[in-house]
Amino acid sequence: MKSPNNNGEKPVDRRRFLKYAGAGAAVLMLPFELRMALASGTSPGKDSVLVVIDVQNCFLPGGSLPVSEGDQIIPIINMLGKKFENVIFTQDWHTPGHASFASSHEGKSPFDTIELPYGKQMLWPDHCVQGTKDAQLADGLDISHAQLIIRKGYHDEVDSYSTFVEADGTTKTGLTGYLKERGLRNIFVCGLATDFCVSWSAQHAASEGFTVSVIEDACKGIDLDGSLAGAWQAMKDAGVERITSNDIS
Repeated sequence: MKSPNNNGEKPVDRRRFLKYAGAGAAVLMLPFELRMALASGTSPGKDSVLVVIDVQNCFLPGGSLPVSEGDQIIPIINMLGKKFENVIFTQDWHTPGHASFASSHEGKSPFDTIELPYGKQMLWPDHCVQGTKDAQLADGLDISHAQLIIRKGYHDEVDSYSTFVEADGTTKTGLTGYLKERGLRNIFVCGLATDFCVSWSAQHAASEGFTVSVIEDACKGIDLDGSLAGAWQAMKDAGVERITSNDIS
């Protein structure tokens, strides 16, 4: 519920205000203008960036590895894009016969788990193969001012959920350096899927010292055997904030 005002000012979201007020008297002692800013939401500044994770045909209904209702987040992402000066897209970009594909391992099926040199790897259907329509960004995305498309998972021997570092924990994509060189320190993450590439990307961003928020209603998860709840807990433990699109003004 938002309180009315007669001064042409943005209405105050009472629930968001109470969230901050619940932090204690220190918040209530802040100047009135700052308390109102906290209550009304975050306005992305020049040091903020919206990172749109893997919104590709592959992960939409009809794709090779669809996330249920994955297409429903696209209008929300487009709306968010208008609020950010800085936007980055990421793109899963696998080689044919990639090590993460079940078809690359005799007798294995999608969603089996095997050991690879860097550790446990869940096997997936063939998906997001380089140069295919399946790997293309979704046609419905409409953020023409996006500044970068960063690809991951293109080394055929190692998977990459995170858009910062591949599954071996050492092979970097270069995104950390790009963000730091440009002074982009506040990262807002959305996309597909919450419990895999979104979660890993958010956690790694936090580990690099960025301030990280995941926009829950601009994401969709797969939720394999409780993976969604586990991902949210892991992100919380990493210091990632869980917000919604209504928290961004």
